[in-house]
Amino acid sequence: MARPRRAPVGDLPLDRILVGDCVEMLGTLPERSVDVIFADPPYNLQLQQELHRPNLSRVDAVDAAWDQFSDFAAYDAFSVAWLNACRRVLKDDGGLWVIGSYHNIYRVGTQVQNLGFWILNDVIWVKRNPMPNFRGVRLTNAHETLLWCAKSPNGRPAFNYHGLKAGNEDRQLRSDWEIPICSGNERLMIAGKKLHPTQKPEALLQRVLMMSSRPGDVVLDPFFGTGTSGAVAKRLGRRFIGIERDETYAAAAQQRIDAVVPLDDPSLIVPDGGRRAAPRIPLLSLIEHGLLRVGQSLFFDGDPARSALILADGSIRNNADVRGSIHRVGAATAGLSACNGWERWQYHDEHGVNRPIDALREQLRRRIADG
Repeated sequence: MARPRRAPVGDLPLDRILVGDCVEMLGTLPERSVDVIFADPPYNLQLQQELHRPNLSRVDAVDAAWDQFSDFAAYDAFSVAWLNACRRVLKDDGGLWVIGSYHNIYRVGTQVQNLGFWILNDVIWVKRNPMPNFRGVRLTNAHETLLWCAKSPNGRPAFNYHGLKAGNEDRQLRSDWEIPICSGNERLMIAGKKLHPTQKPEALLQRVLMMSSRPGDVVLDPFFGTGTSGAVAKRLGRRFIGIERDETYAAAAQQRIDAVVPLDDPSLIVPDGGRRAAPRIPLLSLIEHGLLRVGQSLFFDGDPARSALILADGSIRNNADVRGSIHRVGAATAGLSACNGWERWQYHDEHGVNRPIDALREQLRRRIADG
């Protein structure tokens, strides 16, 4: 793993983790050199005491020194410093993403606008299984907010509108995203405890990068943590630069990224368009919940000769290179004017039996209903 105190000016340290202070490290990078910045800064949670569950067990909350600031003025000064440093290295048509909770997102958003960034969307990441409010004094915090910004009002960041629309059942993707929190094998652990308290799910970063970057683009993460953005960037054919001051996190991130296998077919990660349809749960959600995977084959009416590959944006591509939603590609595959792709496309289950993908949609509906 790269551990320089300074990266060579004029030469991007691609696919490397720089260990050190983010403002200092950003100062070593060339101006206007990165395409997308994803920033997950400290939230400044201002915890005044330990949190405990009703059974008196301690809640594993964020209480590390990196999340503690003396007052709001200190946090604002910190925000201005790293945002200014990011602005310098972002291309004029690059995009900035900042994620936060109610503790910090409004203060960060103010500095974002004060520095000249132009907010394109605020996206609500809805958590299906958030941590309860154990003290019972306020609502359960069930979402975080992402700000998607251009460098200026005239900036034009990448936006894969048509591809995401096709993967969302030919409907425009909304600004409320229901994506599971990081859990299971994806969560990095050490001695039975979370390595990092705010590790983000790969599904969230996959949607961000599929939406706002192209293969080959450079993705910069100034608060790299355990490397979720780098892992997803590598899988999707993007380049990454990570900055992380904690060597333990950086080492874990490097090990994680080294194990990532990039998608070997570039066409799987190039978005494309589609027509209009309106089922409630899109194919993209089945991917994000792990029920289907990118590159997996689907079979029209179970026929191996009429197959299609699942692309990373939730659209599919058949043998004739027709791309789009499961409905559009299904109709093209069968020579029909219209098609219900949920009923006609099938997948191989763990026993090798063909089953309609609609069964997975129903499975996900039950999972969501059960909480």
